Formats: sequence, C-alpha cells, structure tokens
Amino acid sequence: MNTDSMGGDSPGTDGTLDEAYGRLHRTGPEFEGWLSNHGPMAVEAMVRHGYAHQVHRWLDHYMDRLDELPRGLSPVTADDWRTALGDPHRLGDWLAFFAREVVERPWRAVLETWWPRLLPGVAAGATHGVIRTGHAVHALLAHEDAPRLAELGQALGYWAARWQPVPLTAPSGAAGPAAALAAVPRVPDQSAGINHRLGQLSGLAGWPTALAALRPAADAGQARELLAEVTTAAVLHYLPNAHGSPVMLVHAATAPTAVLRTLPALPRALWVPSLGAAWAASAAVTAAYAPAEPAPAGSLPAAPGTADEVFDLAARHGDEHVIKLADTCLDVHARTGHPEALAAVARAAALVGEPAG
Repeated sequence: MNTDSMGGDSPGTDGTLDEAYGRLHRTGPEFEGWLSNHGPMAVEAMVRHGYAHQVHRWLDHYMDRLDELPRGLSPVTADDWRTALGDPHRLGDWLAFFAREVVERPWRAVLETWWPRLLPGVAAGATHGVIRTGHAVHALLAHEDAPRLAELGQALGYWAARWQPVPLTAPSGAAGPAAALAAVPRVPDQSAGINHRLGQLSGLAGWPTALAALRPAADAGQARELLAEVTTAAVLHYLPNAHGSPVMLVHAATAPTAVLRTLPALPRALWVPSLGAAWAASAAVTAAYAPAEPAPAGSLPAAPGTADEVFDLAARHGDEHVIKLADTCLDVHARTGHPEALAAVARAAALVGEPAG
C-alpha cells in the first residue's frame, strides 16, 4: 500500500473518498446513453489501496465524459415499484427513491429489504449495479456518513432501473468453481453488445447444466467460502482468456467480489441465494465474452511484482477497469497466494487501452 498518500488517516476515514463522492453525485450513473459511470467504484478502490492523492487528478479527466444527473418522470412508490423495476426511463425516479430511503431508514435495513428484490436482476447494467453496490457497502462498513449513504442510494437506484435477470439454475452438482467455469458454454452469436449476448442464454444448450454443475452450499458459511472460490476462479480464468474481451471479462470477477464484500452487511439467510446469483453473473459474462480458445501458456505474463507494485501499475495505467480488476486480484492474492492473480492485472494493463488524458 502506498501509505504516503494517506495523511495519517485509515482508508475508512480518509476524507478524499467523500469529496470524490460529492463531485460524482452531480453526475448520472450512465453516460453516452448506456455506459456505466465507473468513477465511484474506481475511487473507492484507489483510496482503500492508498492512492487518495491521485483521486482528484484522475477525476479531473474522467468526469469530462460523464452526463448530468437524470431527472425523474414520476415518483416510485411502495405500490408501483414492481412496474418501475428494470425501466431505464425511470432512472431518475429510482435515484430519488433510494436517496430518500437511505436517509429515512437505517442503510442495513434498506439493503436487507431490497437485496432479495434486486438480486434476480444481477445482470443490471452489465453487472455494474451490483458491483457499484458492493463498493458502496464496502465503504460504509469502514465508515458511515452522508456521502457514503448517498452513494449506496445511487448504486441501488441504478441497479433497480437497469434490473436485468439471467436464467438461473441453483447449484446442485459436484464441480468446484474452476471446473464449473471452464465448462460454461459460449453464446453462439458474439457480434453485438451484452444485452444481445445475454439474451441468448435462455436458449443456449447446456446453460442450465453448466449452472447446476457447481457444488451447492449447505449453509451461510459454506456459501461465503464458495463465493470466494468463484471469485478466485474468475480471476484465474481471466489470465489466459482476457483476449476474448479484456474489458468485459473483468466483470466475471468483479461482480462476485462485490457480492462477497456485501455479505457482512446482510442477514446470513441471504448468503446462499447471493452465491447462486453471483455465480450466475460470473458464468453469464464468461458465456458472453470468453474466446474460442485460451492463449498459450507461454504467451502469458508473469506476476510483475508485489501486490503493492501491481496496484501501482493499475493506478499508473489509469483505466477504470484495470483499477477495479487490480482491486479484486489483490483480494484473491491475499487469500490464496496465487501469483496468477497478480499476472492477470499485467495482462489487463497490456490489453486495455489507456484512457485519454
């Protein structure tokens, strides 16, 4: 960790993150029609890894791309929320709804109410709804204040507006996450965007079998352990397969990481269904973007240094996806010691174009 940037404060209380949220909350969760605003996710990772001193300079470039906060059409209410779920035209309404919710109710109660409602739509915004929520919860677990509550509201509002289910089949097999992920079939038509690709899952031969192949969790503790393994498998799968789509395949790892980080704020009764949804999200992104063949082992990079050096590589690269992947890969490396988790960041940095500016 680059502790020189922390100014004596812990990542949980460093004021830079709240300042960054204040800037970002004047913008919408999407720009250029449908692209996800990664700013809140990237800056949370940067602050937590000791790069608070770079956040505002990074935002100065990134925010030039963003759109204004969208306006609402009509308020979301307790009576009509199901009708508004998954309606991107109601984005402004959902943001306003959750802005009120996180002020009027304890944030954990809001999360407990809405997590099971939103979880079936885990593919929302190419999984960015759940990913942004995971970053927001991670920040709140470290330190609770108004900007972080507002960020959770924006994350949940984005998830609700873009709510998009994938066909789910509960794990019931005997395979570990690595073997199960390797056996996920590819969608046949990879010529268009993620909505087109995910739309093919319901008719994809072998999709229900592939989802069911993962071994089930008998209780909440097993669900957490297995979810950590899913994240590890997705990171290790990224290294030889990133050329299929170096940006989109990042989310096969960052989505289950977001769910894993949210578990401590959820009742344990929700941990097993959270595993199922996170596994489906990771498998769906893999089905949509994995290449026909992995890269030869001899062509893959080695770990480019220590964990701190790897996050520094990502921060210097500057792309939001590389930063987010590095955040997840460092978690995996800390749990498992796999050098491939660090090498995956080097592969992403080599394949993902550096941002303008």
